[in-house]
Amino acid sequence: MKKWLLVLLGAFVFTTLSAQDLVVAKLRSETSRNIKKEADTTNWNWKTGGLYNFNLSQSSLSNWAAGGDNFNMALTSYFNYFAFYQKPRHNWDNNLDVNLGFMQSTSLGGRKNDDRVDMLSKYGYKIDSTGQLYLSGLFNFRSQFFDGYSFSGINANFTSSFLSPAYVILSAGVDYKPDNDLSIFFSPLTSRSTIVLNNKLSQQGKYGLDTGKHVYRETGLFVTVNYSKTIAPNITYKGRADFFSNYYQKPENVNFYMTNLFLFKIHKNFSATYSLDMMYDDKIRIFGPNKTSPGLQLKSIIGIGYVKPIQVKKVVVKPTFVAGSENAGSNSNK
Repeated sequence: MKKWLLVLLGAFVFTTLSAQDLVVAKLRSETSRNIKKEADTTNWNWKTGGLYNFNLSQSSLSNWAAGGDNFNMALTSYFNYFAFYQKPRHNWDNNLDVNLGFMQSTSLGGRKNDDRVDMLSKYGYKIDSTGQLYLSGLFNFRSQFFDGYSFSGINANFTSSFLSPAYVILSAGVDYKPDNDLSIFFSPLTSRSTIVLNNKLSQQGKYGLDTGKHVYRETGLFVTVNYSKTIAPNITYKGRADFFSNYYQKPENVNFYMTNLFLFKIHKNFSATYSLDMMYDDKIRIFGPNKTSPGLQLKSIIGIGYVKPIQVKKVVVKPTFVAGSENAGSNSNK
C-alpha cells in the first residue's frame, strides 16, 4: 500500500512540475514576441477644398450720342475655403468666404461694390443611431475689410469700416443633417454681439448701439440653414440663411441674413456667377426722411470670369503618440 502511495505521489509531483514548466515556457514566449498594434482609431480625417472666382467687366464710350460714362470698370472676386473633419460620432465643419469688389467710372470715381469676410466653425457629436442629429456648438464671425460709403449724388457718407460693424455669434444647440447637402442648426441659447470699433461711427450710435458704445450683446434663439447642391452638371448652388430673435427686446422682430450664389460653368476655367445677399435688422435704420425705419437690404452681383476650384484633398493626420504601441513617443508613422 505504501508503495502505491509513493508511486502516486511521485506521479503527482512530476505532473505538477511539468505543468509549471509549460506555463513558464508560454509566458517567456508571450513576453519575447512583438506586441501587435491595434487598429489606429485616433487619426484625424480631414477633407479640404474650395473655390476662387474673379470677374472683370469694362466699358468705354467716345462721342456716344446716347450718353453715358466715358469709362467704367468693375472687378469682383470670391474666395471660399473649407476644412471638414468627420469620424463615426464626430463632425467638425469649417468654412471661410471672402468677397471683394471695386468699380471705377468717370462720373462716380472709385468705390467698393462688395466687401465681406465670413467665417463659420461648427462642431457636432452624434446623438442618434441614424447619424442625422448632432449636439453642436457654433461660432460665426462676419465683417468687412475696408471703409464703406453711401452716396447721394456726389456726396459720400461714411458708413462702415474694418470691424465696424462686425457680428460674432456663439451658439449651442442641435444640428440636423439628413444628407451631405443640407444642414439645419437650431439653438435656444445663443449670444450675438454687434461690434463697432470705429469711434466716429460709435459716436453716431450706428447699428443699434447706444451713442459712444462699441459692443452690443443680445441673447436669443438662433437658426441657420446651409444648403449646397449641384443642380445640373454645369450649375451649382450654395446658400445660407440665418434667423435670430432677441428674447428680451421685441422677440417678434426676427433678424434675417441670407446669401445665395449660383455658379454657371461655361468652360473648364470660365463661368458666370450670380450672387444675391439679403439682410434685415430692425436696429439698423436706413429708410425714411430721417432714416428712422428699418428695411430689407439687398445686394446682387452678376459676372462672367475666371474660376479655379481648389483641389479637394483628404488628409489623414496621425498622432505622434499612441498609448500601448511600439516606439511610443516617437514621430515614426510606420
